[in-house]
Amino acid sequence: QVQLVESGGGLVQAGGSLRLSCAVSGSRFSIEAMGWYRQAPRKQRELVASITTDGTTNYSDSVKGRFTISRDIPWNTVYLRMNSLKPEDTAIYYCAADTTIYGRAWGRGTQVTVSS
Repeated sequence: QVQLVESGGGLVQAGGSLRLSCAVSGSRFSIEAMGWYRQAPRKQRELVASITTDGTTNYSDSVKGRFTISRDIPWNTVYLRMNSLKPEDTAIYYCAADTTIYGRAWGRGTQVTVSS
């Protein structure tokens, strides 16, 4: 199976930047796409950004122009670079992988808190 471990979260002031990292191990050959989700208190979990095996990326409207997802080859680490952070970006950020054999894999999350 695929194991995911997030890191890089923390407390930052509005306008600041963070880079989240997702370390990937296990059956990386089975990965079709990976992404970052976030969940704020009393809110539904939402997809922030995704990247496919061929490098195609997608972003939610709320983070376009501010966040960038990237990956090392072959799926060793997936990154989320976050610039111009806003208080509404405060959430637990989860790394996820879609695999052909094992379905969806999740990390345990990393907290990002943006102060105003």
